[in-house]
Amino acid sequence: MTLIRFQADADLKQAIVTGTIRRQPNLDFQSAYIANLEGKKDPAVLAIAAQEGRILVTHDRKTMPAEFGKFIMSQSSAGVLILSQSLSISEAIEAIILVWEVSNAEEWDNQIMSIPF
Repeated sequence: MTLIRFQADADLKQAIVTGTIRRQPNLDFQSAYIANLEGKKDPAVLAIAAQEGRILVTHDRKTMPAEFGKFIMSQSSAGVLILSQSLSISEAIEAIILVWEVSNAEEWDNQIMSIPF
C-alpha cells in the first residue's frame, strides 16, 4: 500500500496547499511553483504529475476532465482530484486529508473525482 502524494495545479489556491501541510505535516503535497507548472497546458501538467506519481489537485472543472480522458488513453496517471471553488479553504483541506487517510495511491490510478460529487 503506497501513500498518496499530491501535486497542486497552478489554479489551485495556495492557501489549500499551505493549510493541508500545516494540518498534516506528513502529507506530501507539492506546490505548482515547485513543479514549475505556471503557464503550462493541461496535457503537460498531467504528464508532470504522472511522472512524479502524484495525484493532481485542481479547481479546473472546465477542461481538465476531457484532457484527463485523452491523457489516460495513451499514458498512465496517478489520478486527478477536482475541488470546487465553492468549497471553503477548510473544506478543501479536510477533503484532501480525508482522501490521504482513507485511500492508497493504487486506488487512484487513472481515476478522477470531483468534490463535491
